[in-house]
Amino acid sequence: MSLQSLDNLVKIGQLKTEAKNQLEFIGLLRSGQARLNDAMNTALAIESRFDLAYNAARALSLAALRWHGYRSGNRYIVFQALPHTLGVGPEVWRVLSKCHDCRNLAEYEGHLDIDVRLLNDLLSAVQMVLQHVSDLEKK
Repeated sequence: MSLQSLDNLVKIGQLKTEAKNQLEFIGLLRSGQARLNDAMNTALAIESRFDLAYNAARALSLAALRWHGYRSGNRYIVFQALPHTLGVGPEVWRVLSKCHDCRNLAEYEGHLDIDVRLLNDLLSAVQMVLQHVSDLEKK
């Protein structure tokens, strides 16, 4: 993990440094876990499951940023920072990036084009992020 890369994002205004807040970290972790659990419910519509899983990924990715003393108001940056906050590879953040693009199309243009494969990839990526964030909590 390279916190220097995160410091570079601070220099260009993409991140802010902010003291760690354990209660905020725990709240984001719990929020991510709850949303992921709900996203696993196959009785829900695929669109609902996607939304829950995406928001779980965002909460957990933000928790990782906050653990390291950074904050971002930009949804996309929390995913781009994952290699530096959790050490995850492109197989995780590329899926989250694609899902971010899908989410934006749905939010801003009313077009949500997802399939079961993308949802399953998203769920797998979120589970991996959850494991890494849970490991941070143990430190």
